[in-house]
Amino acid sequence: MLIIMKRVADETALDSVKEYLITRDFDIHQSTGANRIIIGVIGDTDTLDNDTISAMPGVLQVVRITKEE
Repeated sequence: MLIIMKRVADETALDSVKEYLITRDFDIHQSTGANRIIIGVIGDTDTLDNDTISAMPGVLQVVRITKEE
């Protein structure tokens, strides 16, 4: 799963998303670019609700990565 943060997202919003994921035992990888911050979520993301994460302050988009079969 990828979580793309809004360009105007502040540090508090970013920390809130990361804390939400870490307290649910997910590993994260943050990529900070010139215009966006992307959080890669590592783990069984089937247990995460896209709508809940999308509604968090600062979140622009949630992208699920589908499993290969």
